[in-house]
Amino acid sequence: METPNSSNKHRVDTVSMAKRALMATVCVVACLAVLVAYGIYSRAHAEAALASATEASAVLRVRTVQPKQGAPSEDLVLPGNIEAYNDTPIYARTSGYLKRWYVDIGAHVKAGQLLAEIETPEVDQQLRQARAQLATAQADSRLAKTTAERWRNLRKTDSVSPQEAEEKSGDMESKAALEDAARANVRRLEEMQGFKKIYAPFSGVITARNVDIGDLISAGSTGTAKELFHLAAVQQMRVYLQVPQVNARAATPGTEVQLALPEAPGKLITAHITRTSDAIDPSARTLRVEVDVPNLGSALVPGEYVQVHLKLSTPANALIVPVNGVLFRSEGITAAVVHGDHVELQSITIGRDFGDELEVTSGLTSNDRVVINPPDSLVSGQKVEQAQAGAQ
Repeated sequence: METPNSSNKHRVDTVSMAKRALMATVCVVACLAVLVAYGIYSRAHAEAALASATEASAVLRVRTVQPKQGAPSEDLVLPGNIEAYNDTPIYARTSGYLKRWYVDIGAHVKAGQLLAEIETPEVDQQLRQARAQLATAQADSRLAKTTAERWRNLRKTDSVSPQEAEEKSGDMESKAALEDAARANVRRLEEMQGFKKIYAPFSGVITARNVDIGDLISAGSTGTAKELFHLAAVQQMRVYLQVPQVNARAATPGTEVQLALPEAPGKLITAHITRTSDAIDPSARTLRVEVDVPNLGSALVPGEYVQVHLKLSTPANALIVPVNGVLFRSEGITAAVVHGDHVELQSITIGRDFGDELEVTSGLTSNDRVVINPPDSLVSGQKVEQAQAGAQ
C-alpha cells in the first residue's frame, strides 16, 4: 500500500524530470539559434567582402604624368652643303697644244693671273692669211676710191655717161665693205690668238687640273673639249639647306643660324640667312635656303657637310606629353585626364612630333594628370586609382 510520503516523492521526481527536459530543450533551441545566427552573419560578411572585392577590382589602376612646359624656342638641326661662292670650269677658247701650265691643284690665284699657255699654229697661220687678205682689200678699196673720184670729175665735163660714173661709185662702196670684212676677220683671229693665254676669271683656289704639257686642246665646252682647270672662290662660302615646309616661315633672310662641323665638335660658326628660293619644292615639300659665310682662316672647304642650327619660337602655351599618353581614335585625338577618382577623355590639338614626345597646343593644362598607356576600352567617367610612384 502506497503511503502519502511516497506519493509526494513520486510527484516531485516527475516535476524535476520535466524541468530538466524543458531546460535541455531550451538549451538545444538556444544553441540552434546561435548557430543559425552565426551562419547568417558569416554569409552576410562573406557577401559584403565579395561585393567590396568586386567593386575594388572594377577600379582601374593607372599611372599618370604631368605635362611639361615647352621650351620658349626649339633648336632645329638640318643638314647643309658647303659650296664655293663662285665655282666654274675653265675651258679653252682656241684650239692647239698645251705649251705650259703655271698652277696646280690647291694653288690660290688672283683674278687675271696667268694659268696656262696654248700653242696655236693653225690660228697663227689663219691670222697671217687674214692680214694678207686685208692688205689686198685695202689696196682694192684705194684703187676703187681713186677711180670713182676720177669718173666723178669726168662726169662734170660729160666725158662719161652717168651710168658709168655710178658703176664706179658702187664698186668703191663694195670694195670698202670687203675691206671692213677683212679687217673684222683679222680682229677675230687676233682675239682667238689672244686666247692662247688662259687667265683666272676671279680670285680663288684651283681644285682641278685636267691637262698636261703637249695635250691637244679643243676650243669650247662640248664634244671633245676638255676642262683645263676648275676654279673655286673660297673667300666666302655658300651653305645650302632644305627647310621643311612646316618650319619655312621661320627661315627668313636675316635670321641667325649656327653652323657645326662634324670634325670640329663644340665649335659653332654664327651666320645669317642671306636668301631663300621663296618657293616650296613640290617633290620634297621643302624651302631652299642659302647662308653666306665668310671663310675666315679657310676653315670651310667646298663640298663639306655641315649641321645648321635654326632657332624656332614655340607657342607660349605649348605643353609636352609622352606619345604613349595620347589616344588616337575615330572621334579625334584625346588624352585621358584623371579628375579625383574618375577619368575624363579630353580632345587635344597636336603640334610638333618629337618622336617619343608630342607637343600639345590646346586641350591640356600644366596641372592635369595624364594617364600613361591608357587601355582602348577606357571611357569618360570610369573610376580609376592612381598608382604610386614606381608602381607598375
